[in-house]
Order: sequence, then structure tokens, then C-alpha cells
Amino acid sequence: MRYLISGGTGFIGRALSQALLSRGDEAWIVTRKPPARPPFGGIRYVTWEELTADPMRFGGFDGVVNLAGESINQRWTSKAKARIVASRTAATARIAEFMQRTDNPPPVVVNASGISLYGHSGDEVFDESSPPKPADFLGDTVMRWEEAADRIPAERLVKLRIGLVCAREGGAFPLLRLPYRLFGGGRIGDGKQGLPWIHLQDMVALILFCLDRTDISGPVNAVAPAPVSNDEFGRTLGLVTGRPHWFPVPAALLKTALGEMSTLVLTGQKAMPRKLLDHGFQFAFPKLEEALRDITEATEKVHFR
Repeated sequence: MRYLISGGTGFIGRALSQALLSRGDEAWIVTRKPPARPPFGGIRYVTWEELTADPMRFGGFDGVVNLAGESINQRWTSKAKARIVASRTAATARIAEFMQRTDNPPPVVVNASGISLYGHSGDEVFDESSPPKPADFLGDTVMRWEEAADRIPAERLVKLRIGLVCAREGGAFPLLRLPYRLFGGGRIGDGKQGLPWIHLQDMVALILFCLDRTDISGPVNAVAPAPVSNDEFGRTLGLVTGRPHWFPVPAALLKTALGEMSTLVLTGQKAMPRKLLDHGFQFAFPKLEEALRDITEATEKVHFR
């Protein structure tokens, strides 16, 4: 099988590429500029210019995975917000154009999205049937991202609503862990806000699951089936790392330091991956404690199913 990956040089994309290769598939990464030294062998690269100029040359893919998007971990100035939105909608529009112009379009497109589309929640738990209620910049961004994805003329479109992807290296988890390394961990704000999370191994496995299962389409919550609050996440992290969970960070301090970006940690969602569970997906790390123990105690090498 041959798969085209947009955003394949990123945190999740690299892990997905390795997993595809490990099961004997071809992984093609579409990028602005191929790396001079690929991080590992077997990956094939194509530029956006090549793909746009001659889409027929690159037909015959069995699926497309679009993970492209500029990092949200930056101060949300007006220019940064514009880049964050444009990086997502533009890459999605390019995928739609490729699908329209090739005579043999891939039958499935898995397009990244975000769990923040549901809005903010305390005890409420969202599943894929919950209506979108964007409550901040990130929620609005995800709405525009999914609207762009809906214009992709795919036989089967999957929209992955992704939470915090946890891994030993890469992503936001190392930053969340840092205060605990320094014995200064604690709840953020009141700690009641939901913190949707998933282990990187399960994130990659569910993308493969969505590619392979022809009966899955539409929104898919890419989160673990054990929702927790920010305070519960921190207490569990302190437990597995042998560090105290005692130093709360006031909401006012974060708002002063981070501005609008503070909504990333002061608000959140609890969500369930109902569609994945209904289709029989088996999580390797369904519970937070076992996931964090694996991440903080395992060797550097991650094994994918």
C-alpha cells in the first residue's frame, strides 16, 4: 500500500511514517523542501510544487494523511494567529486540489483536526455526536480546518479530533513534565478543566486503523478512553515520577505571561473516543497512569503495533 503524508516531518508524522514502513507500506511525504539528510531510510519525498504541477504522475496512492499545521505553542499575536489558521486551511486545500486533478484519487483521506472544536467543559464529556461549540481562537481555527476538509472530494473522509499527544520526546508533554522535574509541579488554574490526552503509540495505531477500516468516516475523537482533569493529570504525573504535585499556578499569572495563549491550559475538554470503541479499536494505553509510566520509564525506542 502507498500513502501520501502531509506534515510527515512533524512529531506525529515521523512516527506514522516509521509505522507504515514497519508493516511494509510505502510512505511518501509531501513537503516544501525535502531534507538534505532524511531522519531514517525508506521514506520517499515529493514537493508541493511537483505534486501540483503533475498530479497524474503521483496517482495510485491508497490513502492520504494530512497532519500539516504550524505549531500553536507560540504567543498568539495577530500575525501568528493568521499563520496558524492559514497553515491548516492551505494544506487542506492543496490536498483537495490534488484529489480533484488526479484521475485515480485515493479512496480515503485522514485529515487532522482538534478536540477544542467542542468548546470548554467541566464534567461534561464529549463524543463525536456532540455539537461543535467553539469558544476561543483555537476552537474557531478547528472549525475552519474542518470546513476546508469537507471540501476534499474523497470517497471516505476521516476528521481526527486530536487531544494532547504524549510521548517521551516531541510534542507538548516534555514541557508539561518540566515543572515536575524541578519539583514545582501542580494544578493549573483551578485544575478542573479537562485535559484530553493520548499516548503517541495509540495515536499512530488509530490512524492506521482509520486508513484500513472502510466503515469509519467523519469525525473521530483521537483521545484515550479515560478522560481526566488538569489536576488529575498532574497528580498522576507526580505519582509516576515520584515528584510532588503541590505548587498551583494561578490563572491570573498565566494570563499575564501568555496572553490569549493561556486558554490552552486554563480551559479544556473531556472527551471519549466513542466511534473508535464502537468499531473495536483496542488501546494499548487506555489509562493515564500506565501511559505515563511507559513514557517516563521506557527506553527511547517506541514500538508500534
